Amino acid sequence: MPDSTPGGSRTYKPYRGSAFEVSFDGARCRHAAECLRGLPAVFDLSRRPWILPDAADPDDVVRVVARCPTGALRTRPITSTSETPVTPTEVNARPGGPVLLRGDLHVTAPGVDERETRAAVCSCGSTANVPYCDGSGTCADWPHPRPKDPGPGAPTS
Repeated sequence: MPDSTPGGSRTYKPYRGSAFEVSFDGARCRHAAECLRGLPAVFDLSRRPWILPDAADPDDVVRVVARCPTGALRTRPITSTSETPVTPTEVNARPGGPVLLRGDLHVTAPGVDERETRAAVCSCGSTANVPYCDGSGTCADWPHPRPKDPGPGAPTS
C-alpha cells in the first residue's frame, strides 16, 4: 500500500519549529520562489538549514507556504496553526505548464496516495514524478521561461 504521508517521498525534508513543522519536497519544487520572496528571513538558500520556521510569525509562515503553487512546501501544526484548503477547489491549467490544483485534494497515482492542499500535476505525461510535474516535458519553461535560442549565425551581445 502506498505511503499517504509526505514522509513517504525520498526527497521530503522536515524543518521543525516551536509551533509547526515546514516540510520541503525537492522532487515537487519548480522554483517559483514564492517562499524566497515572501519571507526571506525564513527561507534563505544561502543558509543551512535554509528553512527556519521560527524566524517569523507562524501565521505569516503558513500564509507564504500556502503560496507555493506545487505543494513542495507544506506546514504541519505542532500547536494550532495550519493551512486551510480553498473552497471550492481551484483548477488552473497553465499554458505550457502544469495543472495547478488548490483545495481539499486526494491525489492518487501508481505509488501515490496523498492528501494535499496544493499540487502541480503534469499535463503532458512526460514527468518521472507521476502525477506531479517535474519540468521534464512541455512545461520545462514554467514558471521561468528560458531564453530563446537565437539560432546559428545570430549576433550575440
